[in-house]
Amino acid sequence: MRSTVVAGVGMTSFGRFLERSLRDLCAEAVAAALADAGLAVGAAQRVFFGNAAAGLVTGQEMIRAQASLRGTGLAGLPMVNVENACASGSTAFHLAWTSVASGQCDVALVIGAEKLSHVDKQVSFAALGSGVDLEEPRPIGVGSGSIFMDIYAAKTRKWMAETGATAEDLARVCVKSRRAGALNPQAQFREETTVEAVLASRTISAPLTLPMCSGIGDGAAALLVMDDVTARRLGVPGVRIAACSLVSAADDKTAPICAVRSSREAYEQAGLGPADMEVAELHDASAPAELIHYENLGFCAVGDAGGLIRSGATDLGGRISVNPSGGLLSRGHPVGATGVAQLVEIVRQLRGEAGPRQRPGARVGLAENNGGQIGNDAAAAVTTILVN
Repeated sequence: MRSTVVAGVGMTSFGRFLERSLRDLCAEAVAAALADAGLAVGAAQRVFFGNAAAGLVTGQEMIRAQASLRGTGLAGLPMVNVENACASGSTAFHLAWTSVASGQCDVALVIGAEKLSHVDKQVSFAALGSGVDLEEPRPIGVGSGSIFMDIYAAKTRKWMAETGATAEDLARVCVKSRRAGALNPQAQFREETTVEAVLASRTISAPLTLPMCSGIGDGAAALLVMDDVTARRLGVPGVRIAACSLVSAADDKTAPICAVRSSREAYEQAGLGPADMEVAELHDASAPAELIHYENLGFCAVGDAGGLIRSGATDLGGRISVNPSGGLLSRGHPVGATGVAQLVEIVRQLRGEAGPRQRPGARVGLAENNGGQIGNDAAAAVTTILVN
């Protein structure tokens, strides 16, 4: 396998853009990534396009990449359409990395994009609700209108009872997230908040209040993957891809969950461990998900996540700055774009380009992205480790 790098990144702002099309969003993200690398569109040899819900929200099926990327100059290239729930973008990245590392191509373009907002919110909720096994009996009722928030709420109640974590700990995640989002000009939610305000907000699915739940939004992110020899030949500085692991939910219910298996595989590939990570973007589709991932990824012992968030170690500039982009809660969660946007933030952090949300001296970063739900586990998870 060849050594590979991320050599250019770009993304749109995330938000509710009813007037913008998926094609419009993709064109902006692709142009930004190419400009960041200082390359013309002709440098790309293959395209991997992550999108989860266009078929259900806009009706565009089967040829989403080919339709969304018209006018970008990429027509005619091999295009791979990737759908893997909220992990669609990071799965597209995994395929691009595999393609370049194996020598199938030298330069691959990865795009993650989603147009999730709709004049009828029920269309958006229904699209998100399709990310579970529809033939599987549902152990909980859907009371909030969002099956995933009900699933997260049920997991959270059980986890809080087992660990002693409090509602205030969940709110602290939101406060940290909004503080970071306020410093990110591309974030969807940019107003700071307080623990008291989060706890006083409308309950979505107990114990989750509105700020504890990621919102519906639109956006696109793009990046270039290339082997380091090609990067040097083109004069493009790159951030090394040390590991990328994709796993799916196991039938064996005694097996570790996806996030655990994916992160352990990535640590092994990279020859690094949790203590080596300095900045991380985690799949915080709800506030407790970030805390639970502290444990899943080995950032703390099981039961210690509440203490970790209280310590400030995961805050901006902390020992391991977690979700300095604002994460899914504040940067936004247009699901097909999320995994690529996480990597855009890690690259910017490792290049020292994150401005006031920069983790000083960051050289090693991790991105973990979940997708869908099977039983009590995510349907898929991707963990990527980058080193500069």
